[in-house]
Amino acid sequence: MSRIGKNPVKITKGVNVIVGADNVITVKGPKGELKQAIDPDIKVEVKDNTIEFVRPTEQIRHKAMHGLYRSLVNNMVLGVTEGYTKTLELVGVGYKAASQGNLLDLSLGYSHNIIVEIPKELTVSTTQEKGKNPKVILSSVDKQLLGQVAAKIRSLRKPEPYKGKGVKFEGEVLRRKAGKAAGK
Repeated sequence: MSRIGKNPVKITKGVNVIVGADNVITVKGPKGELKQAIDPDIKVEVKDNTIEFVRPTEQIRHKAMHGLYRSLVNNMVLGVTEGYTKTLELVGVGYKAASQGNLLDLSLGYSHNIIVEIPKELTVSTTQEKGKNPKVILSSVDKQLLGQVAAKIRSLRKPEPYKGKGVKFEGEVLRRKAGKAAGK
C-alpha cells in the first residue's frame, strides 16, 4: 500500500468536508472554501473526524493517485484552518517592491518596472526595512496557487550564482560559484 495514501486525513474542529455525487470534495473552514475533483476510481470515505482514501487495485496508476489525492485533501484541510504563506526576498542594489491592492510593482534592475497582477485568492504585502533586503509576503488558503504565483515572481529575475542577486525564497540556500581565479 501507499504509505502516504493509507494515512487518514484528520478533520480539525470547525472544518466541514462534503463529498459530492460527482466525486468533488468541498472543504469549508474558518479561512475559506476549497474544491478538488477526485478520480472516480479512488473511493473517499468520511468517518468520524477522518477522511480515508481507498484504491481499487494495485496498478501503478491507482497507487500514484492514492497518495496524490490524500496529500491534496490534507493540504486543503490545513489551508482552510491555518493558511499558507511564502516570503520572497529581493537581493540586489536598487531592487524594490511595492503593493497596491492586488498589483505588485517590482523594480528588479531592468529599464522598466514590472507590474504583476496577483490573483484575488491571494493577499500580497511588502516590507522594506533599512539595511535589509525588500520582502514580498504572499498568503493564501490554496497551497498550489500560492506556489505557482511565487514561482512566477521568482522567474522574473532568478538568483544568479556569482553574487546571489535576484528574487529568492526566504531561507533558500543558493549554490554559489567562485568567479574568476586570482592572477598567477
